[in-house]
Amino acid sequence: MLVPMRAILEAADKYRYGQAAFNMNSVGQIEAAIRIHELLRSGAILQGAEASNAYMSGELDFMHGTPEEKAVGAKNIGDTVKKFGADSPIPIALHLDHGKTLESVKACIAGGYTSVMIDGSSLPYEDNVELTREVVKYAHPYGVTVEGELGVLAGVEDHVFSATSTYTNPMQAVDFFKKTGCDALAISYGTCHGANKGKDTKIRREIAIATKECMLHEGISGFLVSHGSSTVPQEYVQQINAMGGQLENAFGIDVNQLVDVAHCGINKINVDTDIRLACTRNIMELFRDHPELKESASIGQVYRDMVANPKNFDPRNYTASIMDAILYGKIADEDVAKVVQCMKDGVTESIAPLLVQFGSYRKSNLIEPVTCEMMADRYKKEGI
Repeated sequence: MLVPMRAILEAADKYRYGQAAFNMNSVGQIEAAIRIHELLRSGAILQGAEASNAYMSGELDFMHGTPEEKAVGAKNIGDTVKKFGADSPIPIALHLDHGKTLESVKACIAGGYTSVMIDGSSLPYEDNVELTREVVKYAHPYGVTVEGELGVLAGVEDHVFSATSTYTNPMQAVDFFKKTGCDALAISYGTCHGANKGKDTKIRREIAIATKECMLHEGISGFLVSHGSSTVPQEYVQQINAMGGQLENAFGIDVNQLVDVAHCGINKINVDTDIRLACTRNIMELFRDHPELKESASIGQVYRDMVANPKNFDPRNYTASIMDAILYGKIADEDVAKVVQCMKDGVTESIAPLLVQFGSYRKSNLIEPVTCEMMADRYKKEGI
């Protein structure tokens, strides 16, 4: 069933495990993600970023999608999650990742999202507070969870760009929770967006610990989020490069560090790059093992677009020729089905170990099965 993200994070916080959140960019990926969460009996947080929403409207220049296109894509993602998850036995939250405006938030809530992030981290502090507070005022009456961000992460991923980072001040985080009423807060503590995080990146766990301790001292019922937390499995990188890819300096966050911070107050761990790498590796292997598919009338263009830029590993940049399958799950023939299955398998392979390692495996029964309507009543009564 679809639930507000707060319900999932409350369980993660109470039982001290990390709940992974995965970015989705196709109907097949959403279906596969829900199925593996069901198999492992884990609650699920599926995410659509603003660029993802634009892409899922059919806009190929998804980095520059219009608000109207993003609204269409948000509804497409929302409808797909409902299709595969409305009757699911596990709790599922659909979350907007790095929303930039109140208009984006409104479009996602209208499209069926049960949680939204408003990212005002690049704004002056008081402006960030005001923007987040406005989103909370709009979202909470719908029972929709709100995540904010404080501090700046370095790196490049979709529409998030920053050459340097600014760590989160734990005392300012407490002030931010109090002034905005947000449910969750993404903090900057050493992670980095994208696949190029640098080798041997170290998380400053003390920032998470101090922030959580200050929140507990002040009686704040909120949750901490780790962005830029893809693990970038080195076997994926090596396998892609062995088949002609040119991925350089592709390193992620060590899984053991993420497991550790899940016990130190981090409740939600965002992962995106791992899925992109696994899908691309699988599709490259498909064409390697079946070279005749390079000339396929239906997927030959996928191959040509993929090898045209060996440094790129994002399937959105080479699957334009099969957009009906990506956007609506319409499989034109057996060749298209093979590419779609590669993407589904990539989602399954990259997600499954993290659900086990982070600790959400077999814990869906710990999550309160609430609807957004029920959460809206709770916000009103408890003044959360």
